[in-house]
Amino acid sequence: MKDVTRIQKRNIILSDIKRNKYIYIMVLAVVAWYCVFCYAPMYGVIIAFKDYSIGRGIWSSPWIGLRNFVLFFNDINFYRIVKNTLLINIYDIIWGFPAPIIMALLLNEVRKKHFKKAIQTLTYLPYFISMVVVCGIIVNFTSTNGIINQVLASFGFEKTNLLSKSEFFRTIYIGSGIWQNIGWGSIIYMAALTNINPELYESAVIDGAGKWKQLVHITLPGIASTIIVLLILRIGSIMNVGFEKIILLYNPLTYETADVISSYVYRRGLLNADYSYSTAIGLFNSVINFLFLVAANWLSKKFTESSLW
Repeated sequence: MKDVTRIQKRNIILSDIKRNKYIYIMVLAVVAWYCVFCYAPMYGVIIAFKDYSIGRGIWSSPWIGLRNFVLFFNDINFYRIVKNTLLINIYDIIWGFPAPIIMALLLNEVRKKHFKKAIQTLTYLPYFISMVVVCGIIVNFTSTNGIINQVLASFGFEKTNLLSKSEFFRTIYIGSGIWQNIGWGSIIYMAALTNINPELYESAVIDGAGKWKQLVHITLPGIASTIIVLLILRIGSIMNVGFEKIILLYNPLTYETADVISSYVYRRGLLNADYSYSTAIGLFNSVINFLFLVAANWLSKKFTESSLW
């Protein structure tokens, strides 16, 4: 009986492949890309447990076990970079994550199509600007004679290079990230809003519900599953901060609040050529992210009807 079932399943799969062969051919390119650039290089993670030498190669380098991890946990920079990474991500979740949702809700209320499209275009554009260009704009705007200081000076504040002040770095980083991503991030919520049945709003109006009650009882519940799934994914990357923007903006004066795990890995791994140590830090970072992802998904499954698996 099991053999018959297995044969039936195989025939179903083969018939589906034959029927949708062109779709599977297109998928092959994506699968190949992930295999070559994402999964194949993962064997190099073993250098985190070795005293890696370029001359000896990965397999000939001596095993040192968990020594690199112990060194990292005892590193004088450990507390600083972990704290900065977590704080930047937590602040981004608090301020940056709701921003596209609010943007989508506001755009959903706009009835003039031309005005709506103009706003969408203006908010989407920053996402397509190169990170180098964005950071150059930030540096110019926050310089001593930049536009931000010019505005602050008109209110009686003293001009200063804002990026040289560690207490301002997180605000600048998160604020510029919201400006760059708010429009692009709102697209998925706009799509989710279109799936809400318009008859629900008509019934709410007949029952005397205003805009606020429609938002609370219809709109937000209608996109709740999308919000939860994206929040789970965001929590799953809570230990990730893109090193490109950090490196382009930070300096030794702001290491206290700007230095994160990715920038520290860059300095130790590429600038100091300490490959084993930097790989161990990256592996630690990935494991913590995975644990956060599993925990967030478990909590979501326990308290809501939405989860990744």
